Amino acid sequence: MNTTMNNFFNPVEERYSADEIAAVQQKRLCAMVRHTDQNNAYFHRRYQAAGVDSAGFRGLDDLQALPFMSKIDFREQYPDAMCCVPKNTIAEMHMSSGSTGTPVVMLYTLNDVNQWAECMARCYCMAGAKPGDVVQITPGLGLFNGGFGCFHGARKLGTFIVPTGPGNTQRQITLAKDMKTNVIVSVVSYGIRIMEMAQQMNADLPDLKIGIFGAETFSPAMKERISSGLGIEVFDIYGMTETGGIGTLGQDCCAHNGIHVWEDHYIVEIIDPTTKQPIADGEMGELVITSITREAIPIIRFRTGDLTRVLSRKTCECGRTHVRLAPISGRVDDMLIIKGVNFFPSQVEQSLMKIPGVLPQYRIIVNDNHGVMEMYIEVEAEPGVTGHQVVKQLREDLGFAPDGDVFPPGSIPRQEGKAKRVIYKKDGMDI
Repeated sequence: MNTTMNNFFNPVEERYSADEIAAVQQKRLCAMVRHTDQNNAYFHRRYQAAGVDSAGFRGLDDLQALPFMSKIDFREQYPDAMCCVPKNTIAEMHMSSGSTGTPVVMLYTLNDVNQWAECMARCYCMAGAKPGDVVQITPGLGLFNGGFGCFHGARKLGTFIVPTGPGNTQRQITLAKDMKTNVIVSVVSYGIRIMEMAQQMNADLPDLKIGIFGAETFSPAMKERISSGLGIEVFDIYGMTETGGIGTLGQDCCAHNGIHVWEDHYIVEIIDPTTKQPIADGEMGELVITSITREAIPIIRFRTGDLTRVLSRKTCECGRTHVRLAPISGRVDDMLIIKGVNFFPSQVEQSLMKIPGVLPQYRIIVNDNHGVMEMYIEVEAEPGVTGHQVVKQLREDLGFAPDGDVFPPGSIPRQEGKAKRVIYKKDGMDI
């Protein structure tokens, strides 16, 4: 693994000592609490209700006195009631799909855009990309933040950008071959589709070396499938609309031993999702994020709903010193309870990928049958794989035997964006 300075976009800040990280967080957190308190009525009301005086706020020692935020706050303050800067300083906006309600809107000043670009450029470098490389951006360049985040970071790094956006997968492969693409960025499920199409076209992509995938839970087994299928090194990138977009939080490095979070821009906490109390490093809990460098809409103790744990705060093999988190294993509200067994969809994926001949396309169908929760697994597989093998593997890994069946390659519907892995039904009808 190459750990030279060339793998760092910002070699000084990416290698801050623990004391330097704490000092930066202390200074920036105090400034952020004052900024949000003085420039936005929503934050001011929340601080008052929690008994927090921004003038006397002591920084990291008082962090847990600050009230939590969640997606509910974004939706209740839609579209811009959380903005902390004058409207004429806003340079850009993005938002979530709003598929589960009012969308989450994120506004950006030019400094926010530059902060986003900085974080994303660090991610590209951490994956081994360098100025002049050809970066193919498959997320859409629209309201969804993925495409623009990839673009801002690639431009800051100085790469040759191929902004394909999603869809027309055959053309994606052709362009990757013709433009000699070195790096491809995609949501996880579309990365699978690209792999399938490349295999169908028998396309040789010798220049493609790096794949950066995000926006969906990504099991180790699925990473290995994509890596071997495309012959590339695969990286798990992390960020969300509320933190400012793709890459803002971080990514795994070439050591592939956890996701580095940029602690000079974000403060990480792991809490028990029930008691809301901090838990020890190494224990699984809900990730809470505080942004300390964003201007327009900062987040203060934002409950992400993502489940993870702190793997290490020691210097990584790659030379970076920022905290490493375990890959996101699921969401607090994604847990399934079937026949008295609690598990996450990612565990189903990990189990299915153990079966030789099983392909990466699958669906989990959960049916509320007159109050009794049932689960059925549909998965594509090569000839010779049986439903019995699927059920047997799931029984071994999950502790119960859901119904399951296999289908020929190409049978399960594809989506150009995020895959809908879990389908909910009530008495056999879609809900």
